[in-house]
Amino acid sequence: MTRLIVWRHGNTDWNAANRVQGQTDVPLNERGRDQARAAAPLLAALRPDAIVASDLSRAAETAAALAALTGLPVHADARLRERHFGQWQGLHLTEVAERFPEEYARWRAGDPDPGTDLEPLRDLGERVGAALQEAADAAPGGTVVLATHGGASRQGIGHLLGWDTTVLRTIGSLANCHWSELRHDDRRGWQLRAHNVGLITAPVAVDAI
Repeated sequence: MTRLIVWRHGNTDWNAANRVQGQTDVPLNERGRDQARAAAPLLAALRPDAIVASDLSRAAETAAALAALTGLPVHADARLRERHFGQWQGLHLTEVAERFPEEYARWRAGDPDPGTDLEPLRDLGERVGAALQEAADAAPGGTVVLATHGGASRQGIGHLLGWDTTVLRTIGSLANCHWSELRHDDRRGWQLRAHNVGLITAPVAVDAI
């Protein structure tokens, strides 16, 4: 049985401020570094065979905390990046609502392609799902930890499970430095075995932006 641990990065100043990160390379803040260091021993206890991370620094630095304990290298994969939020990147959510009221309303309602250059959810799920599947294929029967982002993790997991966006909207967002566990066997395929696992339950910025 192959196991994937899909791990959201630690906190950043933009998370704390409800500012849209998307693919902007925002580093962890001190709280985020503490979160990564605290979570790393729990993940190390799962005896991972490989660590893969988004090439954005907040995910790469999160993965580095686990690598420091396990001695495993961190393999970068740009397909694990967060959703591209187009013209919204860098804006506070209140600014988005003021400047793009129609698109913002569609986004909040779950429109998978609301406009203003936001990456469509189908495209996001396909690229992240491909990265997850490739990581699993490279470690059959093993455990892989993938450090990624909130929206990216949800859509990538949904792609592997074959869930549409309506179903995915019923799944809560991952808190910073929390993770989901997927397992695969030849009889049942992919299964979601755990979600939002971590040391504490923390508030999550809307839609894990």
